[in-house]
Amino acid sequence: MKELLVVVSIVISILITAGGCAGEETKSITVFCSSASKPAMEEAAQVFEEEAGITVYLTFGGSGTMLSQMKLGKTGDIYLPASPDFMELAARDRIVEPENTYTVAYLFPVILVPAGNPKRILTLADLARPGITVAIGNPEAVAIGRYAVELFESNNLLAEIDDNIITMAENVSKLTSIVALNSVDAVVAWQVNAIGSDMVEAVHLEPPEIPRVAYISGAVSLYAENKESAGEFLEFLTSSRGQDIFKRRGYLATEEEIKEFAPYAEIGGDYILPEGY
Repeated sequence: MKELLVVVSIVISILITAGGCAGEETKSITVFCSSASKPAMEEAAQVFEEEAGITVYLTFGGSGTMLSQMKLGKTGDIYLPASPDFMELAARDRIVEPENTYTVAYLFPVILVPAGNPKRILTLADLARPGITVAIGNPEAVAIGRYAVELFESNNLLAEIDDNIITMAENVSKLTSIVALNSVDAVVAWQVNAIGSDMVEAVHLEPPEIPRVAYISGAVSLYAENKESAGEFLEFLTSSRGQDIFKRRGYLATEEEIKEFAPYAEIGGDYILPEGY
């Protein structure tokens, strides 16, 4: 009888333990991010996972492409584009709540050339020289592509540089690869894309030439299945710990810092592409 009671007790304990384990689900969130955030986001996600015990799945691509994927699949916990243009589109499409947006880091455009700058591209006007090959991001889907077109137009160089554009990349990481491999003479990218690479170098624009600068922002998606964890991750990105990660990777954390490089530029805002783009 005692042996029977012991066996029953063990079985009950096993069932309780198994039931408890089955009820415990590992928390996870999915973040649709611009490729512009990749250098810092991968490290930030890893640190957050270790500290919070929440798994972070990162999907990178052009800001517009990421938005389309979320919209079509009705999925994703966080949207993190490289420009407020696309966050505004997300708000209009009711994919995020604009009042709950976190500013993560600031970006400004530069010209990237292969290491050694073989074509001696020193100014924005050099991109209009005959024989120079240029790549930009697809302005419909890539934030830096939109900023490139705005940059050319505001400096009255759009038609001339447009003649030299031979390809449009699907994200800023692809742009960096294209110029690193000498497939083109120059691309327009973000300042962070030159950091840590010995295959490309940045040519900085004159401050009056930059009409607008961008900022990476994040918002919890209306499709989010784990809004609490998504909010925790965004709070981590904007905390001192998260900001330290972005600063070490070359991102700027404040408006004061971005103004040092582009004192005349508008911060954020929107831009309507010219007809034909």
